[in-house]
Amino acid sequence: MRPTDLARRHGISTQAVRNYEADGCLPPAARTPSGYRIYTEAHAAALDAYLALVRAYGHAIGGRIMNALHAGALDAALTAVDRGHAQSLRDRETLDAVRGAVEHLLEHPPEHPGAATGARTVGELAHRLQVTRATLRNWEAAGILAPARDPATGHRAYGPEDVRDAELAHLLRRGGYPLDRIAEVVRQIRTAGGTRALAATLEGWEARLTARRLAMLDAAARLGRYLERLPLQP
Repeated sequence: MRPTDLARRHGISTQAVRNYEADGCLPPAARTPSGYRIYTEAHAAALDAYLALVRAYGHAIGGRIMNALHAGALDAALTAVDRGHAQSLRDRETLDAVRGAVEHLLEHPPEHPGAATGARTVGELAHRLQVTRATLRNWEAAGILAPARDPATGHRAYGPEDVRDAELAHLLRRGGYPLDRIAEVVRQIRTAGGTRALAATLEGWEARLTARRLAMLDAAARLGRYLERLPLQP
């Protein structure tokens, strides 16, 4: 096949085909006596696998996997695939934890509704929630709270959003949630703009995760077909 044939077959430009070869995502092409590239069905399978890997893992990881294969490093390539699946599982577990926490928050809103005004000291916030100062510092170390510091004294100053996050953390801790999951929930709530806004985004989040997992299955199948053409040993 000519570069144009391979490009047309995969719906990309001929320059993209050349770039992928130069980047090691395709095996080197043979050349005619006049210097023109000659691609084979093996190159088509490689390109098919690479484009599927990009859809599943992104350009960087997809390129890393293909380069490892072409360097004869099968174990490194498969390890990259394994890490992608492991990250997908962690993402799924995080989504489930966030969904459960959001449902808990919607059913049991914080005891102090509404935004607090002004900044609070660590002692004032601890008294408000009936927790120790050490508890608030632990939440800060876990990434749940991020209070500003008073420029004059250097003491922590908890603003309205910090108070809200502390109340959410307090509620979820009583619900049995570990600190790392609470930190993720708080981060998602900050990004979404509130608990109800986050609840509305969960369906889209799940759809994206499902699409990625299906893309990984497709990439694995195409990568397997390409591996059948390579003389690699595990």
